[in-house]
Amino acid sequence: MTDSLHEVLTTTRTVRRGLDFSRSVDPALVEECLDVACHAPNGANRQNWRFLVLDDPAVKAGFAEHYRRASREYLAGSGMADTPMGRSGAALAARLHEAPTLVLACQLGRLGPDALPAKQSSFFGSVYPALWGFMLAARGRGLGTALTTVHLWKEREMADLLGIPFEETTQVGLFPVAHTIGTDFKVARRTLAESIVSWNGWAT
Repeated sequence: MTDSLHEVLTTTRTVRRGLDFSRSVDPALVEECLDVACHAPNGANRQNWRFLVLDDPAVKAGFAEHYRRASREYLAGSGMADTPMGRSGAALAARLHEAPTLVLACQLGRLGPDALPAKQSSFFGSVYPALWGFMLAARGRGLGTALTTVHLWKEREMADLLGIPFEETTQVGLFPVAHTIGTDFKVARRTLAESIVSWNGWAT
């Protein structure tokens, strides 16, 4: 593995407070990142992902209002409101409409309430590699992203706002996209692999 690839893989972080909302984002950069995302592996090569790019101020404002309500409801019920993560999420929600670009990732189809784990894994596993690819591509172009799913608490309202066929399409994740404030990315603190990996059987 080249040093540059290793660096990108280990320093691509969720960026919330470090997004520069004062700078515009070239739509061509976003398109490049989405093109990279579409090279991701996916189940049966169906490529059932769909992406909505939101950069119209009025559209973003409507989306952000639903997002803020969803964020308040989620944080109130999660017990995380007064944690660093909760405060960071709330700060992003408060300024979401200021993000130069929002990218909403969707997957064609909708699972029933009784979908088996194998079906769920196949469904979401066919889109999440593309989302990680998008984040890595953005990182390589000086852009920061934060994959958030809070808006899914208001998925129906979001679908109505954007004209998404709700019964046929599942919203999966939202990215605010902006240039980053600074470029001093460091390796994240993560659990060491040796403490979570076992070989040839489950370790207790």
